[in-house]
Amino acid sequence: MNIAVLGGTGPAGRAVAARLASVGFDVVIGSRSKDRALEIRDELLAKWPDRSLPLEGADNERAAEADVVVVATPWDAAAVTAHSVERQLENKVVISMANALAKVGHEFQPLVPPRGSVAASVQAAVPGARVAAAFHHLPARELAAIDRPIHSDVLICSDHPGATEVTAELVRRIEGLRPLDAGQLSNAAPIEAFAAVLLQLNGRYRTRVAIKLTGIDDAG
Repeated sequence: MNIAVLGGTGPAGRAVAARLASVGFDVVIGSRSKDRALEIRDELLAKWPDRSLPLEGADNERAAEADVVVVATPWDAAAVTAHSVERQLENKVVISMANALAKVGHEFQPLVPPRGSVAASVQAAVPGARVAAAFHHLPARELAAIDRPIHSDVLICSDHPGATEVTAELVRRIEGLRPLDAGQLSNAAPIEAFAAVLLQLNGRYRTRVAIKLTGIDDAG
């Protein structure tokens, strides 16, 4: 399975690209500029010279030819970016990971996108794709530190059971992460919004908090 990360040149994009490549997936970093994508690929390869990370760089249109596509752009560009490669995304699993947040004073506050969540907006922009919402609560800094496991539950929601299964497979490959089926795509709204709470806790307690839910065994 090869994976594209659209918006792979930003902090979240390069972090998830490096982490997925570190567990053996072939990853294409996508960007509006192929040169910028190749620059970030080279930076990651130089940062982890002993890892032989299977990374490539391409413009978004070429990257979106991958089997699975992660949209890691800023939240207000996610739907537009997905729509720009709608043809390539037909019937593919597309993972939306952005949170619609705004910083007000010293706090982050959740915003409400037109369709209730970023993931729902992406699904509306590419109706022929199978969109799953996931990876919302993983800090980019920890995700990028591929020499250390990152311990967290990952809530996944989608209107397409197959998309949930594919996304869960990706999550399971990453040491320390546990995928949890959080239901239909309508649940992406509170999941995305809760990222504001985590950021507030991080700032107040000067730490990096993670979501870990009790009462569900690994088999469940």
